[in-house]
Amino acid sequence: MELNEQKLWQKIHAFELDEPGSAFKFSDRLARENGWTKSYAKRVVEEYKKFIFLCCVSQQGVTPSDPVDQAWHLHLTFTRSYWTDLCKNTLNREIHHNPTKGGEQEAAKFDGFYTGSQKLYAEKFGQQPPSDIWHDNHTRFSDINFQRVNTGRYWMVKKPRFSVYSLVLLMLFIASTIFIQASDTILSAILMLGIITVIIIAVYKWESDPDRWKNNDDDRTGGGCSTAGSGCNSHHGGQHGGHYGGGDSGCGSGCSGCSSSGCSGCGGGGD
Repeated sequence: MELNEQKLWQKIHAFELDEPGSAFKFSDRLARENGWTKSYAKRVVEEYKKFIFLCCVSQQGVTPSDPVDQAWHLHLTFTRSYWTDLCKNTLNREIHHNPTKGGEQEAAKFDGFYTGSQKLYAEKFGQQPPSDIWHDNHTRFSDINFQRVNTGRYWMVKKPRFSVYSLVLLMLFIASTIFIQASDTILSAILMLGIITVIIIAVYKWESDPDRWKNNDDDRTGGGCSTAGSGCNSHHGGQHGGHYGGGDSGCGSGCSGCSSSGCSGCGGGGD
């Protein structure tokens, strides 16, 4: 990073989303709304800050991973924190969330922006983005079938991943069925069913833990933004990023940094 970029990153990194003294913090809400562990949500918040930094220094445009986009969506609902504390007082520019317009051309463009975002991340932070938060391009733009569900009314049952654990469970089920059929007493059958149930629940919870799959591809989608700094005309840099399915539709967004043409926002960190 250049000196002005280092100063900008220090300001963004020091920005606090979890309000001190709050019983229900930003990261708590982020974890609850996405079914994440609190530790994973806090890591996503840190990656969100890095994404905001990339928005400011990018000359082309950046698109976040889906977990980062979820943090961005939530932060936008904290209007005073986002528009006043972050954009106005910390960045000195507005960063707008612009959904994709959909279509093959948009899909190809956003795929390129997502690749560029990860390259810029590695360049500025000296390391690759974490793969359990910044998923590969295929996962980023294909796992998009999300809906808002009332978990108080509906049961959420995760589709099992085919793995060695699934095979073990299948073998256990077959062996247990044979044991129960061969058992002389109902007590033995009930005991075996109880053991099977405990094992299935334990394996399900273990495989469902977001932190368990740090090195694998998770099921998230993304977004982006446009920026307007002091001296920028309208939303300088256009619209970027996005979710898409089949090249026709989308519900994502993207972010572009200011170019050198009259844009001095983000504390000088974008040029």
